[in-house]
Amino acid sequence: MNLTQYIINDIKPLGIKDSVREFQVMFNQLTYSHIPVNNDGVYIGCISETDAHCFESDKSIEEFKYSLEGFFVRDTTVWLDILEAFAQNSTNIMPVLSGNNQYLGYYELNDIINLFNETPFFAEPGAILIVEKGLADYSFSEISQIVESNNGKLLGSFISKIENDVAQVTLKIGNTSLNDVMQTFRRYSYNIVSGSEEDSFTENLKERSEYLKKYLNI
Repeated sequence: MNLTQYIINDIKPLGIKDSVREFQVMFNQLTYSHIPVNNDGVYIGCISETDAHCFESDKSIEEFKYSLEGFFVRDTTVWLDILEAFAQNSTNIMPVLSGNNQYLGYYELNDIINLFNETPFFAEPGAILIVEKGLADYSFSEISQIVESNNGKLLGSFISKIENDVAQVTLKIGNTSLNDVMQTFRRYSYNIVSGSEEDSFTENLKERSEYLKKYLNI
């Protein structure tokens, strides 16, 4: 998935020697949680809206450079890692750098969240199945084999929980009877946690992604 088309350049990083007042004015005009900062054209980090409004407006950001947050992603970073970077840094704007550290622009959280909701895991019709097995006993190759042996199409899978050395795996399965797949999983000693022909679990995940967006969209 090529994400470079989602890189935005409608705001430019402010300079390290710019006044705090300039940052405060920009934050008042935007809905972003952070603004990129550069030094002689080189990206050096982001300043948060909370910090900018706490600093003395007549001073330069350089006097508060200790508060800069150095998060960024590369233009080659995959979208799941980008989403993780948004969550880890509690931001709704993510600077994008090239391989030689050139500042290319930034991603917006809303765009990355929308990509998540457009993946086949959410968009394609199918059934949700949650299975669990010991950490040392399960494998994704075995899980795929079980689904495909029942003429099913595995649309997506991820480890949704690990507890007491037991891994819980959530699957999205299309093109087959869920009951047949469940019976085969039981024969391979998997415990069936939940199985539904409806996409209620998918809808719940969508709701959670919306919650994440609202939480991070400071």
